[in-house]
Amino acid sequence: MFTCQEIKSFNALELEVYNYIMRHQEQVVEMKIRELADAIHVSTTTILRFCKKIGCNGYSEFKLKYRMYLDQGANQTQSADTTILLDFMNRAESEEFNQKLDEVAGLIYYAQKVIFIGIGNSGILAKYGARYLSGVGKLAQYIDDPFYPVPPGYYDASVIIALSVSGESNETINQLKRFTGFNCATVAITSSEKSTISKISDLTINYYFPLERLSLGFDLTTQVPVLYILEKLGRRVQSLSFNDGV
Repeated sequence: MFTCQEIKSFNALELEVYNYIMRHQEQVVEMKIRELADAIHVSTTTILRFCKKIGCNGYSEFKLKYRMYLDQGANQTQSADTTILLDFMNRAESEEFNQKLDEVAGLIYYAQKVIFIGIGNSGILAKYGARYLSGVGKLAQYIDDPFYPVPPGYYDASVIIALSVSGESNETINQLKRFTGFNCATVAITSSEKSTISKISDLTINYYFPLERLSLGFDLTTQVPVLYILEKLGRRVQSLSFNDGV
């Protein structure tokens, strides 16, 4: 239901609305606008602006379309997480998303080496990304230590791929900033293009997935979109190598 262009148009408060709606699907279609606004701690004006940005004249029309979307997508036994993943997969088929994949794959193909950076769960994905690219014949490594030395010259002509769900991890931001001082390209793979690592990177791939964190701060946001993106990039790099006869 939500396109890349629509999600990109959301401001910070509207992204909060989007995240809540995607995590509380069945509840939202039964809520009044004031109840939804109170639950998210935003104004009813923010809700109405959100509805307008996704092509609805008002909140009532939004609820009707959203119910139809939920009913069309799957039966009622389907979990919220599955519906969110299906929504992502639909966006991943868009021309805009695939053009971005092609652009990053081209950078990777022509780079001397590829460095993945990330911490926590993103550090684990950085290791996977480096392993996957190595499997298709590209020199790649990962750094999951935010204090890892960055010697001048060593990373010239490289592509640095920063992984972060929120894009606001201070450790990853500071590490990426050190790389921007060298002769290398930087790519961010993160949930939102409005995040800091998106803004300081040369290219970004944003998957617009609702964040899910426990009260203690532990991140439960699924990493399936990141895995999908990493494997898609690997296959496209392999395809470029095959077409060039490498």
